[in-house]
Amino acid sequence: MNATERTALLDGLALHDELRATVDDRTLEILDRRRRTAVIKGRGWLVRRLLLAADLGGLVLALFTAEWLVNWHNSMGALGARAEIVVFLATLPIWVVIAKLYGLYDHDEERTDHSTADDFGGVFHMVTVCTWVFWVSTYVTGLAHPTTAKLVIFWAAATAFVSIGRAVARAVAHRNAAYIQNTVIVGAGDVGQLIAKKLLNHPEYGINLVGFADARPKERRNDLEHLALLGDTSRLPAIIRLFDVERVIVAFSNESHEETLDLLRSLKDLDVQIDIVPRLFELVSPGVGIHTVEGVPLVGLPPLRLSRSSRLLKGTMDLAAATIALVVLSPLFAAIALAIKLESPGPVFFRQVRMGSGGRTFRIFKFRSMVAEAETLKADVAHLNKHLAKGGDPRMFKIPNDPRVTRVGRLVRRFSLDELPQLLNVALGQMSLVGPRPLILDEDNFVEDWARHRLDLKPGITGLWQVTGRDDIPFAEMTRLDYLYIMSWSLWGDLKLMLRTLPALARPTGA
Repeated sequence: MNATERTALLDGLALHDELRATVDDRTLEILDRRRRTAVIKGRGWLVRRLLLAADLGGLVLALFTAEWLVNWHNSMGALGARAEIVVFLATLPIWVVIAKLYGLYDHDEERTDHSTADDFGGVFHMVTVCTWVFWVSTYVTGLAHPTTAKLVIFWAAATAFVSIGRAVARAVAHRNAAYIQNTVIVGAGDVGQLIAKKLLNHPEYGINLVGFADARPKERRNDLEHLALLGDTSRLPAIIRLFDVERVIVAFSNESHEETLDLLRSLKDLDVQIDIVPRLFELVSPGVGIHTVEGVPLVGLPPLRLSRSSRLLKGTMDLAAATIALVVLSPLFAAIALAIKLESPGPVFFRQVRMGSGGRTFRIFKFRSMVAEAETLKADVAHLNKHLAKGGDPRMFKIPNDPRVTRVGRLVRRFSLDELPQLLNVALGQMSLVGPRPLILDEDNFVEDWARHRLDLKPGITGLWQVTGRDDIPFAEMTRLDYLYIMSWSLWGDLKLMLRTLPALARPTGA
């Protein structure tokens, strides 16, 4: 955006003089693009319609897949299936209503990180229930007579096609200007700036930070200086209207409790999503329960322990999945091993001591992605550690474009294929598929006493640290995520983390 365009847009917005200088060009460009393209609907309007199209398309595709697989060899059967097709198409509005009752269209607008993995349980349950109800209804009314084979094929295909369609719909939505939500953070202290940094690290959330509203802001971090300081919260309603703000995040502002309540109540008339960072947020996991005492909500923190049955269930799933994966992936293992041996001398596997559950150490398996003498050269490249830069965390060690990495190593690191041999550690009972990050002993020495509970469960190949930031999150934040994982463990949570790992692996790592 050139100077003339910027001035024209600012004039059109009629901003106060003190606001004009604080608004960055990216915010203005997004606002201008939204207005020039006549985007008057928000994220919810866009995503709900795309998800509706995905659901209808997935259900219809599943229907015709089942019809084709069952009746492709039988022309008379195909003719007899027309009644079933007509009846099914007539019931599609009912499927949509039931999906709405399951909340499958309502979460993308309010939750920044909502994904298809979060929907899968609801989709599976909705398709299962509706398929059963459809069969019972047709049997009772006699309007159609679907076979058991056809129903089973439809059920499996619908679960898969609807889930895939929803992933595609969200990918399309992310590329649309209506998906972007202009956002203001109320409170420019440590917590507000932490939230801002996290949002900036995840552009896939579709959040455009306009700036902070705070009467007494704290000095901003170097990497947040481009965000505007918009003044005190009394200006917030005007700021929301001027910048088409759709989301307000309250992060411990300096206003009193009563003033904050009055502010939030006044915003309810402006049709904005309000997010509130809870007190003691370091201990509040996404899966906490809320109960009430005479209308006062209480957040319940579960005991920090897993029952024997939960541990047995997790261990059984780990062993079964790791065994199957090792068998299925054995050709890939052989190909990577051959490529490593052909490029450079040395072992195929890199073995390193890590801290395991209960304070017991183990040797982790990884495909060797560096030259064989890489460990002896660590001191020579230590100055390249990106965490030594201002704002970094020297407890972490990560070198972008590490000169010790081989060509094959860069390829396998790009998609985290070097991590696959950790399936051997899982099969040996030393690791889990999902769990806390397996730290080297030097890093483990920095873990605080309270965070030692992070290894009440076995370290994992993937976990919260993997899907939220991988090597880019600070050490203290990584241990806090591991602690939250332990506090809120569930089998379904592990399955969702494994599903969320796949898109995380597709993001560049700088390896």
